[in-house]
Amino acid sequence: MTQTLTVLAAAGLLAACGSESGSGDGGSDKAGPGNSGSGKGGSDSSLTGVRWNVDSLTVDGKKKAAPDGAYVKFGGKGTAAGNFGCNGYGAKASVKGDTVHFEPGPHTEIACDALDFEKSLARAMDGKLKAQVDDENLTLTTAGGDRIALSAEAGAPLKGTEWTVTSVGTGSTSTSLPKALDDKIKLTFTKDGAVRGNLGCNDVTANAAAADGKITLGAPRVTRKMCPGDVMPTERALLKLFGGKASYKLDHRTLTLTAPDGKTMAKAQAPTA
Repeated sequence: MTQTLTVLAAAGLLAACGSESGSGDGGSDKAGPGNSGSGKGGSDSSLTGVRWNVDSLTVDGKKKAAPDGAYVKFGGKGTAAGNFGCNGYGAKASVKGDTVHFEPGPHTEIACDALDFEKSLARAMDGKLKAQVDDENLTLTTAGGDRIALSAEAGAPLKGTEWTVTSVGTGSTSTSLPKALDDKIKLTFTKDGAVRGNLGCNDVTANAAAADGKITLGAPRVTRKMCPGDVMPTERALLKLFGGKASYKLDHRTLTLTAPDGKTMAKAQAPTA
C-alpha cells in the first residue's frame, strides 16, 4: 500500500509539472534551449519547456552512461519532473543565473536493474548545481565536481507522428495492453484532416480535426477481420474515442486521448527521436 500511495503522489506531481494541452496546429514542446548562447550559464528561459535527456553521470571521476528514459524537465514555476531511468520523480527547482537548486519531492518505487545509477543520479540532483548550456547540451555540476551531462530532445507533434498506443483504461486508471497487442496499435493524425491506423487487428480510418485541446473524430471506418478473443475488448474500447469530440493532451512524446464521455482513456508514445 505504501508503494502504491507513493506512486500515486508522484504521478499527480509529475502531471502538474510536465504536461501541456495539445493545440490544433500540431504543436509540441520546445525543441531545444532556444536562444541560449554557446557556453553560457543556464536561465529560466533557456532551461524550461525543454526535455533534457540524461546522457551520462560522472561521479568521483568515473563516467557512467545513463539508462534510456532518464530525463529532467523544468516546469518554469519552481518545479521540475522527470525520470531517473526507471522511476519517475517530482522536485522543486529554482534557476538563478547559472545555478539550479533542486529540492527532491515524491518519486515512484519500482524495482529495476538501474537502481544503482538512479541512486547516484538522485544524490547528484539534490542541492545546488552549476548549469552550463552549450547549444543543445546542458551540464549540471555539483559542488563536489560530479557532473550530469544532458541533451535536449524535441517533443513530437500531434500530426505526422505515428503514435503507438501503450495503455487503454477507464477514467484515470490505465490498463496495460495484452501481450498480443504490444507495439501493434498505431494511430497517425494526418495534415489533411484524417486519422489512420490499426487497432491491434483491424485497420481504422476517420476524419479528425484538432483545436484547443479537443479533437473531433468522425465515425470510424473499420475492417472486419476475425481477431483473437483477447484483442477485441481493447478494439471496442478504442472505438469509443470516435464519433465525437475527444480530449487530447501532449506531454513531450506522450499523447493522451480521452473519449467524449470522459470514461475511456488511451495513452500513446511517439517513436524515439
